[in-house]
Amino acid sequence: MLETLLIERTPPLCFWQSVTGSQDLNESWRETAIREVAEEVGIDADKHGVLTDLNYENVFAIYPEFRHRYPPGTTHNRERCFALCVKDTFTPYLAPDEHTAFQWMPMREAMGAVRSWSNVAAFRRILGM
Repeated sequence: MLETLLIERTPPLCFWQSVTGSQDLNESWRETAIREVAEEVGIDADKHGVLTDLNYENVFAIYPEFRHRYPPGTTHNRERCFALCVKDTFTPYLAPDEHTAFQWMPMREAMGAVRSWSNVAAFRRILGM
């Protein structure tokens, strides 16, 4: 059974998501994925698993409650999807200003637990749906 790690956003939002983040200036997509995994769950993606670029991108509207994190006038974001395959589940470090809880969940079940349609789209791609 294929499982995925979900992390819960801090209050007041309190929704479940996969690891997400924004690309820094002059950073490759792969570097972004490695950095965000380290920041959000505390592991080195290159040392603890196999990081795969899914060659899949989404453009989506940024939720209004997150727009303050972006330059003025930014309303949409482009994301590049990666999958990190780890041998075993682990207890992640959670950045206390971003996430409050975690759970490992079968990927098909996770599609109903996440808030973001783009998380669902990435899960479907991994599952070949």
